[in-house]
Amino acid sequence: MTEIRGHEVSGEEAGVEPPFRLIGEGLPGRWTITCDHASNNVPSFINGGTLGLPRLEMERHIAYDIGAEGVARHLSELLGAPAVLSTFSRLVIDPNRGEDDPTLIMQLYDGTVIPGNRHLDAAERERRMARLYRPYHDALEALASRRHDSVILAVHSFTPRLRGREPRPWHVGILFGHDDRLARPLIARLRAEGDLCVGENEPYAGYLEGDSIDRHALRKGRPNALIEIRHDLIDTPEAQRRWAERLAPILSAALADAGV
Repeated sequence: MTEIRGHEVSGEEAGVEPPFRLIGEGLPGRWTITCDHASNNVPSFINGGTLGLPRLEMERHIAYDIGAEGVARHLSELLGAPAVLSTFSRLVIDPNRGEDDPTLIMQLYDGTVIPGNRHLDAAERERRMARLYRPYHDALEALASRRHDSVILAVHSFTPRLRGREPRPWHVGILFGHDDRLARPLIARLRAEGDLCVGENEPYAGYLEGDSIDRHALRKGRPNALIEIRHDLIDTPEAQRRWAERLAPILSAALADAGV
């Protein structure tokens, strides 16, 4: 289990690239903020730091959630609560998937073949699990366990349009599984803003067995919500701060409404 101390912790051991970054871990708030897809980095032990994709592909949404890290960092500050951020691309291994999920390590995503994953064997899969996936989840659980009444907030972003698909109209979506205690008042608060197209379990389904929310919230009985923001709305530092400043009071009010 990762020990949490100081203002910002990387989880880094000597000579090893960090699989996660913790910010604001000393902050007292109930929220535990997660950003599973914060980075498009490929660690150096993966084919020398490449999956065989050109830079422009690694800058697409297939590699990480554009803008989500900045929003999560600002929310940590504004809500007075800690956050855990991944430091490896979802294409290397996706921390928001269960260990047995066939999409844990993608070989094809939104029309792009991932060369570095095409001939993945069991040993390489286990190496990525041991060095990246499991340490990230250990850190997340340690952070969430610091309080008995932790509330999990997962911050993600989504592409305005998948290849060959219709444009997505939502500005923001709230995803949830069988526990909607926080999600329902949060959706209501967002819709009450009047200028937002708010998705309910859109643009994705709200539950995948073994995903981060299932693992750290649903199975533990922790109130939770996963927020998806369309990434063209948060693709600059200024926009990320604006969205965090808008969301923070809405999140606080929704938590009060939920009474959990």
